[in-house]
Amino acid sequence: MDTQTLATARALSVVLLGAALAACSGGEPPHQGQALARVNGEDITATQLKQELLRAGLAPGRQDALRGQLLETLIDRQLLHNEAVREKLDRDPEVVQALERARALIVAQAYMQKKIGAIDKPSAAEVSQYYLSHPDFFSNRKQFDLRQLVLDTPDLSGQARQAAAHAGTLDDMAAWLDAAKVKYVRAQATRTTSDLAPALSARLKTIAPGKLFVVREGPRSMFVTIVEVKDNPAPLELAAPQIEQFLMAQRSKQAAGAELARLRALGRIEYLNQGTAQATASGHADAATPGVARLN
Repeated sequence: MDTQTLATARALSVVLLGAALAACSGGEPPHQGQALARVNGEDITATQLKQELLRAGLAPGRQDALRGQLLETLIDRQLLHNEAVREKLDRDPEVVQALERARALIVAQAYMQKKIGAIDKPSAAEVSQYYLSHPDFFSNRKQFDLRQLVLDTPDLSGQARQAAAHAGTLDDMAAWLDAAKVKYVRAQATRTTSDLAPALSARLKTIAPGKLFVVREGPRSMFVTIVEVKDNPAPLELAAPQIEQFLMAQRSKQAAGAELARLRALGRIEYLNQGTAQATASGHADAATPGVARLN
């Protein structure tokens, strides 16, 4: 099989495996082991269909209605699999590597899920304590209505910064960018102190409405003015579900980190390429200090 034909077969496989669910099928659900279809002598069972329904994340009320379309998707998948095996694509080095990676990932996730188990929900007292200890996120939350000129960060030159320092308004800055033939997009945005990094929120509180300032945010940069600052408190009863979800995710992350640390301490890890080892260490250090928008 030539490269173009192989690419076409893989693309078709992706399309079929990701086909949208749109058809209907009624009737009583079959027994788990019951064969629902037979493709070239191989059965597709009710158990397989049930697993597909679970993976699709459908509400129970919609599962019966979409059962027929999912069965057709399973049939298409089996036909493609059979043909791929017949043409020995299952022995293609890239396919073998992808299968091994998928298997390792699934097994690792299953282990972590079993090891961590169900995370206890935080108590009402814990939720309340988090709420009280983060007033900028909730009880004292502020809302900033902003106007922006958004441009690519490489275009944020020293001359552009100097122009911003002397510009009276955002429109003055837009006129300078037009004259300098710098591309930008006008935008409006609303941000709250719960959306922003604490350092950036604190800085915004000190900037008077109408004053022009610069924000660098990765590949984009913005000339910004604050139009209005409003009080926008979030009461505990509305914030509680979000806080509970955050605390549970935090506990899961901590438990997973502790288990990985335990396994690393027990395991024998050898870095055979010093350059790779140094890059890995650097990556861990960068991950410990996530990047946030820089306000200049």
